[in-house]
Amino acid sequence: MDQVLPAFSASPSDARLAPRDICAGPARICFPFAGGVVGGSHISTLKLIQRLDRTQFTPLIVLHHGAGQCAELLRKEGLEFITLPRRFLGKSSGVPPLEGARALMGALTDQWSLSRFLKSHDVRIVHTNEGPMHISWALPARLAGAKMLWHHRGTSKARGVRYIAPFAANRIVGVSAFALSEVRRITAAARETAVVYSPFDTHCEPIDRAEAHHRLTWELGLDPATRLIGFFGNLVGSKRPDMFIDMMARVARMRPDLPVVGLMFGSPLIDGIEDQLRQRIEAQGVAAQVRLMGFRYPSERFMAGCDIHAVTAVGEPFGRTLIEAMLLRTPVVAAASGGNLEAIEDGVNGLLAKVDDPDAMASTLISLLDSPEQAARIAATAATQAVERYGVDRHVTEISAIYRSLLADERQGKHKSW
Repeated sequence: MDQVLPAFSASPSDARLAPRDICAGPARICFPFAGGVVGGSHISTLKLIQRLDRTQFTPLIVLHHGAGQCAELLRKEGLEFITLPRRFLGKSSGVPPLEGARALMGALTDQWSLSRFLKSHDVRIVHTNEGPMHISWALPARLAGAKMLWHHRGTSKARGVRYIAPFAANRIVGVSAFALSEVRRITAAARETAVVYSPFDTHCEPIDRAEAHHRLTWELGLDPATRLIGFFGNLVGSKRPDMFIDMMARVARMRPDLPVVGLMFGSPLIDGIEDQLRQRIEAQGVAAQVRLMGFRYPSERFMAGCDIHAVTAVGEPFGRTLIEAMLLRTPVVAAASGGNLEAIEDGVNGLLAKVDDPDAMASTLISLLDSPEQAARIAATAATQAVERYGVDRHVTEISAIYRSLLADERQGKHKSW
C-alpha cells in the first residue's frame, strides 16, 4: 500500500530526537524517486529492493509524485511506498525575482523537512538513482546524519556527478566504467567510486520466440514472415529515435524485397515528440515500415518477438534493453558508443555500427538478417555471457557490500574519507 504523508511542521523538539542505536535491527535504506514516467533506473532499483536481505536492510521507497507510471509499477509489484506532500525537484530558473526568492525559500524549507523526514524514519543510508533526487536529497542526508549513495545512471558528462557528487556523496556507484570516466578523471574520487552493472533476471522462464513473433505480427496485421526490428527505450534525444526511423528508411531502400518492420516501444519524455516522429516517418515514406508501439511493461515478450534489437542510443552509460535482449537471445546491433562498448564485443555477442550513421546501421542489420547462422551464434554467446555478468544476485551482493561499508564508516564516526 502507498501512504501520503501529512504536511511537515517544524518543531523545536526535532533537535531533541534520541540518538539511534546504530547496531539495533536492520538498517533502513531510503530510495527517493520523483515519480512519473518509468525508466531503466526504476526497474533496476526495484529488482535490488525486492532481493535485499530483510534481516540486514529495510527499504523505504519515497515518491515526490504519486500519480504516475512509477507509482503504478510499485503497486503492481506489491511494494509499499510513501508519497511526499509536496514536489520539489530543485528547479527555480526562468521565474521573476520575487517568485524566484519564494521558490528558494520553499526549497530551503523542503530541504529541512526532508532531513526531519529522514531522522523520523531512522534512515541510515539514502540511495538516490535520478538526477533531481541526487540534488534534492544530498543536503537533507547530511543534515540528518545519514550516508548518501549516489547511483549514477546518466552520461559521463553530467555536471552533478562531476562537480557535486564528490562533495555531497559518501559513495558514487556507476552503471559502467564509461558513466564514471569523467568524475574519475577530474577528481581524486576513484577510490570512492564503484562500477556495479544493473541487475537482470537470469532465471526467468524461457520465452518461445517464434510464438512471441507470431503474436506480434498477428496484433499488427502483418505477414508472419515479416522480420521485426525492435527499438526499446524512452523517446528522448540520447536514444536517437529519429535515427532509428532513418535507419529503417535505408533498410527499405537497400532491400525493397525484404519484408521488415521497425517497432518503437517506449514512453514519450518530451512534449510533442510522438508527433515529431510521426512526421519524420511520413517524410521518410516508411509509414508501412515503422510503428509507434507506446510503453509496454513487461517488455520481455515483445523483445523476444523481435528478430533484432537495434540500439541507436549514443553516449548512453549502460542501457538495460541491450542486456535484456541478450538474455532473451534476441541479437543486438548497437551504435559503437558509451556503455554499449563495454557490453558488446563486435561479432562475438552482438554487432557494432558507426554512431549516428543510418546507412552503416542499416547495412549491419541487413547482414545479420541475411545470415541466420551468425545471428543464432551471436545470440547464444550473448545469453551465456549475460547470465554470468548481469544477474540480480551479483548486483545485490555488490550493492549490499557497499551498504555494509557505509554503515561501518558510520560506526567509526567517518563522514567522508576523501
